[in-house]
Amino acid sequence: MTHISKQRAEQRGKSSEMGGVVASSALVVLLLGVALVAPASAQLPADCPDRCGNISVPYPFGIGARCARDFGFELVCNHSYNPPRLTFFPPLPTPTSILAGRRLNLASLSLADGEAIALVSAYRECNTTAGVVISNNRNQTIYLSLLGSTTYRLSAARNRFVALGCPNLGYLSDDMGYYVTGCTSVCRPSQWNVVSPGACTGVGCCQSRIPPNVSYYEPSVQGFDKETRIFNENTTACRYAFVAEDKWIETTYSGRPDFNRSDDFAVPVVLDWAIRNVANCAVAQRNMTDYMCRSAYSDCVNSTNGAGYRCKCSQGYEGNPYLHDGCNDIIECDHLDKYPCYGVCTNVQGGYRCDCPPGFSGDATKINGCRPNDKFTLALKVVTGVSVGVFLSVFMCFWLYLGLQKRKLIRTKQRFFEQNGGVILQQQMRHSGGGAGGFRIFSTEELEKATNNFAADRVLGRGGHGVVYKGVLDDNMTVAIKKSKMTEEAQIKEFAREMFILSQINHRNVVKLLGCCLEVQVPMLVYEFVSNGTLYHYIHGKEPRVDIALDTRLRIAAESAEALSYMHSSASPPILHGDVKTANILLDDKLNAKVSDFGASKLAPNDEAEIATLVQGTCGYLDPEYLMTCQLTDKSDVYSFGVVVLELLTRKKALYLDGPEEDRSLVSCFTTAVKAGRHQELLDSQVRDEMNNEMLTEIAHLLMRCLSMNGEERPTMKEVAERLEMLRRYQQHPLAEAAGNAEENQSLLGMEQLNSNYYQFRQHDVLDLEEGSTYTFSS
Repeated sequence: MTHISKQRAEQRGKSSEMGGVVASSALVVLLLGVALVAPASAQLPADCPDRCGNISVPYPFGIGARCARDFGFELVCNHSYNPPRLTFFPPLPTPTSILAGRRLNLASLSLADGEAIALVSAYRECNTTAGVVISNNRNQTIYLSLLGSTTYRLSAARNRFVALGCPNLGYLSDDMGYYVTGCTSVCRPSQWNVVSPGACTGVGCCQSRIPPNVSYYEPSVQGFDKETRIFNENTTACRYAFVAEDKWIETTYSGRPDFNRSDDFAVPVVLDWAIRNVANCAVAQRNMTDYMCRSAYSDCVNSTNGAGYRCKCSQGYEGNPYLHDGCNDIIECDHLDKYPCYGVCTNVQGGYRCDCPPGFSGDATKINGCRPNDKFTLALKVVTGVSVGVFLSVFMCFWLYLGLQKRKLIRTKQRFFEQNGGVILQQQMRHSGGGAGGFRIFSTEELEKATNNFAADRVLGRGGHGVVYKGVLDDNMTVAIKKSKMTEEAQIKEFAREMFILSQINHRNVVKLLGCCLEVQVPMLVYEFVSNGTLYHYIHGKEPRVDIALDTRLRIAAESAEALSYMHSSASPPILHGDVKTANILLDDKLNAKVSDFGASKLAPNDEAEIATLVQGTCGYLDPEYLMTCQLTDKSDVYSFGVVVLELLTRKKALYLDGPEEDRSLVSCFTTAVKAGRHQELLDSQVRDEMNNEMLTEIAHLLMRCLSMNGEERPTMKEVAERLEMLRRYQQHPLAEAAGNAEENQSLLGMEQLNSNYYQFRQHDVLDLEEGSTYTFSS
């Protein structure tokens, strides 16, 4: 051990050389430390940084002298690194000390545990092949100099001393060179290594505990004489001595680590910190001016590693006890993972209350800790039994009432179904092999579901015969559902027969009747949905089209006439529409016309004429002869259709109640203009531009025939449809636009010149009635 004694003597010599400097400057350092202590009542300035990189820096620590309690808590945030490094400079005896300028990098700070973790380089000595010993600059890296600092101590509980490499006698000495702790690491031949090296218990690595209250240490390593064979088998090139966190040691040297290393590395060292200007809490609380536990909800804790004390928030509070109002109440009910409660959690100041729900008792902080109270007494059982009996009686009565109401509703629906001819309609459908074209009898529930209970936002339009709703059936088919107004009992009797005949209509220009609902007082009709609105809105809407080509107008008129002609001539028996007007002609997305709304329709009589007791129709379109005789004929539809064509060519409404009396009726204005030879002026400007004289003469002749007061003088709808189609083909023919082709044009049209004396209209023959309203006359 001669070599060890010699080295310790050299170390003591160095210590004695430094001793005079240390002694002479001790008082200066102490006074400087006192001068730098900030009063305990001072609070952290608002502009002090609270983080350095990812490390939180709470008070009493601070970045800079003005932000820390005193020099012992002052830290530096070095932004030259990425991320920035948090460091502190241990106070030294003199600025010229060999340790001056050395700093320690902090990895974390904890107020609750009173700990800081610093990163310190491990001391290393390596032997070269020439026998020269090389260290990693002992004076700069192996001293954790806490001399003069009253803040930090090595944590005896969290640190261990480690000697790595073999053979190695590693030990710590204090500032006077005396032994503090150490251990011996020896070598063994590889084939004899029956002891696991992962335990770090002496083979290649050893560890030992550290005594408390250590504020300074100097690590050292010592080899052995080569003559000692047992210490020189399987040796390592380098030997290390360092203090490190116990968890880091367990993690690093678990399993079978390699103890033979030669690089430099840093290890985490746990430091216990405290307010060390007094011995303990009792002494600190005598001077409340300097007392550091400033929060009202804070407690003082004596330091377990040296003199001093720390502060912590009281039970149920969290935060920083070193600041006024720094400790805040913990809302335990928001953190049931930490504060278990399996009942009713109620937060209180400084804690929480966990109670069992009403009717239960026990420990609500445990799973299944609450059990129901046994309070079901005999009296309560009697009351409960009586209550249950009364409730069951009331429930049964209510259930019977609902059953009776449901049966009543079913009977009412059945009565309406039979009253509306549902039985007859079903028989006709069975006789014909089912509903023609998919004709169905819908239930009330189906139509209510399709229209969202006939919501207001589903209304497509309102007319004289009812309201039309947009509906979506279960198969996602969009339909128009007409909810009709009240009708006469005589009409209801014929409803089933007429609906079945209307369902037989299968024409591309007639809105298809898909079915009906007979379970209500007034039957509801289900039609196919036509997307582009009515012809009325197309030519008179709030935003009418600026231009409508003559060909488009003639095509719409021809398709509408073809549909009415089909109803008059091809249906069996013939069907009279009874309310032909622009509002009852729908347009699809390609502007194809579809005649709709058969609310006033009649089946043509087979033998003798039927005299209506109720005249139905729309003013401005109503046949004067029908109004006087109450007899609806196919020529009544011809008259109304003539008004539709006139409205389509002039873009004027059938009635103008705001104008002069002589100009209120469109029919009256047109007949007067024809007799005066000025009917061209009445037409829409675009029609005048596209229509030549021959075509104007022909269409005026056709309209005057349709609008004749005598029904026998009116053409049939079949003739009107053929004539309109001929006019359309003529308008599309190239010769129609050529000048000087009068004979060819007449040949194409197949017509004779009109004589203005042919028309004999009287002013009182024209009806001046309100547009859009329904005229009703009872005989």
